[in-house]
Amino acid sequence: MPIASPEIYNEMLDRAKAGKFAYPAINVTSTQTLHAALRGFAEAESDGIVQISTGGAEFLGGQYSKDMVTGAVGLAEFAHVVAEKYPVHIALHTDHCPKDKLDGYVRPLLKISQERVANGQNPLFQSHMWDGSAETLDDNLSIARELLAEAVKAKIILEVEITPTGGEEDGVTHEINDKLYTTVDDALRTAEAIGLGDKGRYLLAASFGNVHGVYKPGNVVLRPELLRELQDGVAAKYGKQDPFFFVFHGGSGSTEEEIRTALENGVVKMNLDTDTQYAFTRPIADHMFRNYDGVLKVDGEVGNKKQYDPRSWGKLAEKGMSERVTQACANLRSTGTKLK
Repeated sequence: MPIASPEIYNEMLDRAKAGKFAYPAINVTSTQTLHAALRGFAEAESDGIVQISTGGAEFLGGQYSKDMVTGAVGLAEFAHVVAEKYPVHIALHTDHCPKDKLDGYVRPLLKISQERVANGQNPLFQSHMWDGSAETLDDNLSIARELLAEAVKAKIILEVEITPTGGEEDGVTHEINDKLYTTVDDALRTAEAIGLGDKGRYLLAASFGNVHGVYKPGNVVLRPELLRELQDGVAAKYGKQDPFFFVFHGGSGSTEEEIRTALENGVVKMNLDTDTQYAFTRPIADHMFRNYDGVLKVDGEVGNKKQYDPRSWGKLAEKGMSERVTQACANLRSTGTKLK
C-alpha cells in the first residue's frame, strides 16, 4: 500500500482512539531501519508511523553536509516508493524539533508539502512535531499556533509537546523532577490557544513523568492516569468528551499496565527508539563476536568476505528490529487492526 494519504492518516488516528489502541511510532535513521519498521508492521498486520528526528535527519543527510532537510526528504521519497510493497498503511512523521532548529527542519519541510498539495499531490510527510517544551508555555503555544496554520495548508497534522519529557533527545535535555507532569491548567491553556481541532488537527504530547532513553524500573514514576484528568478537565469547560489525541513519549521500559492505562485515556501514538536501536544493534554485535576471525583480517589472514559483507549482518539486524516492532504492536493493541 502507498504511504497514507491525509484522509487515511486521519482515519487511522480516529480508529485508534475509538478502539483504545495506539500505533508504535518508530524512529529510523537509514533505509535499512526503515525496512525493519515496515516489515515489523506488516508482520503484525498493523498500520503504523515511521519518524525521523533532527539527529536522524542530519545523519541521513550524510556526514559530508549533514543537511537535515536533505536527509528527511531523501528517506521520505524512498519510503514513498518501497512502502507500496508492504500491505499496511504507514504515516511519515518528523520527531522532536526544538525552536532553534525550526528554520532548518520543520518550516522548510512544511513548504515542500504545501507545494506538493498545491500541485494536487499528497504531502511528503503526514505530521510534524514542534517541541517547545524548553520554552515558556506562552511562547510554546504562540509558535504552535503559527505552525498549525501552516500545517493546515499542507494537510498535515501537528504534534505539540507542551511540557517537558525528562532525559535527553537530540541535544534537548530536561531534568527528571516534578515538572514532568502536565497540569489541567496547561491543558486548558493549550485548548484556548490552538483549539480542539477547529483550528487544525494536532496530537498532544503531554507529560506524565515520561523520560527519554534507558532507565531501570523504579527510577521513573509514570502517572498515565493523569491523562484522564486532562481529558476531563478540558471536557468540563468545552463540552467535548475526550478532546485530546495523546502521544506517549519516553516509553522504553514501561510496564504493560502503564501502557494499558495510557491507551484507555486517549494515547494513539507511542514513540519507540531506544528499544529498537538495541534490537537492531544486538544481532550485529553477536555476529561480530561469533565471526571475529572472519570480519577482521587477523594475523595477516584475509578474513571471510561472506562474514564482513554488510548484507550478512544487515539482514540479522533488520530481523531483530522488525521483531521488536511487532512486539510493540502487540503491546499497544494495534496487531491485526490494519485498514483494508
